[in-house]
Amino acid sequence: LATVNPSSLLEPYAVATVKATSTDFITIMKLDRTRYTHPNPAEIGKPFIGTIAPALAGRSFTETYTGTLGPSVRAVVPIRDDSGTIIALVSAGVEVRNINAALWPRLPVVIFAGAATMLLGAVASWLLSRYLRRVTWGRGPVEMSRMFAYYEGVLNSVHEGLVLVDRERRVVLYNDHAAELLGLPTHDGPSNPTPLADLDIAGDVKELLASGAHVADAVYSTDDRILIINQEVAISNIVGYPARAMGTVASLRDHTELRRLSGELQTMRTLSDALRSQSHEFANRLHTIISLIELGHPRGALKFASHQLDAGQQLVDQLAGTIDEPALAALLLGKSAHALERGIQLQIDIPAELGELGIDPVDIVTIIGNLVDNAMDAASLTDHEDAAGRSVAVTVHRTPTGELRIRVADNGPGVADSRLAFEQGFSTKESGSMGRGFGLALVRQSVQRLGGAITVANEGGAVFTVTLPAPRDVEKGA
Repeated sequence: LATVNPSSLLEPYAVATVKATSTDFITIMKLDRTRYTHPNPAEIGKPFIGTIAPALAGRSFTETYTGTLGPSVRAVVPIRDDSGTIIALVSAGVEVRNINAALWPRLPVVIFAGAATMLLGAVASWLLSRYLRRVTWGRGPVEMSRMFAYYEGVLNSVHEGLVLVDRERRVVLYNDHAAELLGLPTHDGPSNPTPLADLDIAGDVKELLASGAHVADAVYSTDDRILIINQEVAISNIVGYPARAMGTVASLRDHTELRRLSGELQTMRTLSDALRSQSHEFANRLHTIISLIELGHPRGALKFASHQLDAGQQLVDQLAGTIDEPALAALLLGKSAHALERGIQLQIDIPAELGELGIDPVDIVTIIGNLVDNAMDAASLTDHEDAAGRSVAVTVHRTPTGELRIRVADNGPGVADSRLAFEQGFSTKESGSMGRGFGLALVRQSVQRLGGAITVANEGGAVFTVTLPAPRDVEKGA
């Protein structure tokens, strides 16, 4: 640029650069638009046609402009010296007709690529739609949303616990009632399937859920509940799709209160039977007294009546004088009459200084009533020929630390395996209409609720020992 004739040096350089870069022109110019180079040598020295103001301000820019070569897309940039001063401008561009000529041969490739992309998208969309129809059994988004809302409402409206276990032994769904019955965590939204092994569920119930077995009205006991469980294989029966097993669905019903009421009803029935037998017995005694009087033996009648009165009153006085809880006294009195009727010797050892029990009468009746019934049933299984050989002993006293200890022993066959005594279904008697093995389960639940402990041993028969905390400890734990 500092030479006398810059074009003689710049023109060959511009031509060589155009060939090397596939551009149509490179124009080097002064700041006043005077061209140093041009594809047409006749245009050298003439003013550049186009915009240069942004380049003079130091900015590079592009534009489409019609110049001496026709319409072209060009870029204009400033040239600076070592100090940063703008000393010239350069414009390089491509004619529009050459751009079109280069584009048309490539257009089929672009069209083919676009069509292929659309085809691949359509195939992917079809495959995805087919997959969604398969996993949703042909239901659309609206139907799925509506069905989910209905199922969620039904699931949490039923008064039974529902648990769905898949084929991988994972709990995939359960309602709030099942969470309450099994002690599972409640969930407010969607949750991931949880392996059964990771859930804190009672052993027998967990084994049943993991087995996938079909059961109907099976009775299982947990630490604090008695449950009626029905379990079926869950099979999808969607019209137009093959049936498949999804896992198992189990329904749970809480029968704890029903079993407790059944036990209390059985106790009342025992008292009723005892009163009925006593009614017959006293009728026979009254007939005997009347007959003695009619036969002219009034002294014998008086002696007979006094003897019977003393025998019956002795047990009443013993219980009334040592037991402050009327329900327990009535229970033991009824059990004594029932034992006498069954030919079992019932021995009751309760010290006079026992005092108030400080425990809910319902729990005491549940614990002692079921233990005594179980002991009498076991004693009845013995082969003793004489009635005196069948015996049950009930002992209630306080330990030096104030704990209440209840001991019920019988001389029956004993417990084959003391470790299984409190497992669900264990019983010392035949199955009845109300099921079997739940008296001891109710005893265990009451003892655990009161914070106590129960043990069983074989000492010439089964010996059940219940230890309950002192009254003040029970009140604190209540």
